[in-house]
Amino acid sequence: MTAMLARFSRRASSASDAASGDASGAASGSPGAASRAPDEQASSALAKARPWILLAPILLFLAILGAAALVVLRMSFGTQGNEWRGFTLQNYADLIDGYFLKSLWLTLRLAFQSMVCAVLLAIPVALAMARTKSRLARRLLLAGVLLPLLVNLLLQGYGWLIILGPAGLLNHALLGSGLVDRPVMWLYREHGVLLGLIQTAFPLAVLPLSSAMRAVSSSYEEAAATLGATRWQTLRHVLLPLAMPGLVSGALLVFAYNASAFAVPLLLGGRRVPMLAVLVHDQVAPLLNWPAASASGVVLMVATLTVMALSQRLVRRTQRLAEEPHA
Repeated sequence: MTAMLARFSRRASSASDAASGDASGAASGSPGAASRAPDEQASSALAKARPWILLAPILLFLAILGAAALVVLRMSFGTQGNEWRGFTLQNYADLIDGYFLKSLWLTLRLAFQSMVCAVLLAIPVALAMARTKSRLARRLLLAGVLLPLLVNLLLQGYGWLIILGPAGLLNHALLGSGLVDRPVMWLYREHGVLLGLIQTAFPLAVLPLSSAMRAVSSSYEEAAATLGATRWQTLRHVLLPLAMPGLVSGALLVFAYNASAFAVPLLLGGRRVPMLAVLVHDQVAPLLNWPAASASGVVLMVATLTVMALSQRLVRRTQRLAEEPHA
């Protein structure tokens, strides 16, 4: 009997020791749990703020551009010699002049024509870059496309002067082939400016379109070929509709870039092709009329953004109408 009582007392003491050990462990673990809670909150806050930290440089750059646009907008309501304190609408009223409207129409027309030509030329180049299997060929094509972006616009303009001049390379080739009897006047004409605009903005049309075409799986083309479609039908009805976002992005980039072009129109067109950027330069440099130049710049910016917005809306509406019969 005494042996049984001794064993029972030992079991009770061991159980009490285990309970006290668990209680002490829980008591000692509670500060660690409390210390982990602020760390988890800090890590979650850092995870939420990390995208904004990464976007901080581009947001700062966009803020600077927005501030500059607001400065130009404010200056457009000033008066010559009193740009910051004066306020008048005369600068915009003067833009109703026929010369300015002609310059605005010429700018938008040449930008649109260069956009169409650049996109049409970019389609085969982008297709070759997207579908070629050779890495070397793809790199060579990319280097050739990026070359205009690596060369200064002034040097490119002087290069076009050498090519398009009355005694330039192009006229020598035309005269040597017997196609013309006298040199063709390319310089200081709209078609000469158009060639320069197409060449300088060509990479902006190729790169987005090539990326969009590369994202389209080649299985769609194989399926179209299996169903009997020709290459032209596959390109028109399969590849281009699927790559339409890249096509639209490239076209809008070319239009916006050429609508504000200055170096190429000045060198190749001079004062005979008065695009709006050249007109703004003339108002600033010889006349020192900063408010009038600012008003012209604001009108050009608004016109360009309006055309781009209408184009995007038209493309989206066309895509929606094209998808409705299939829905």
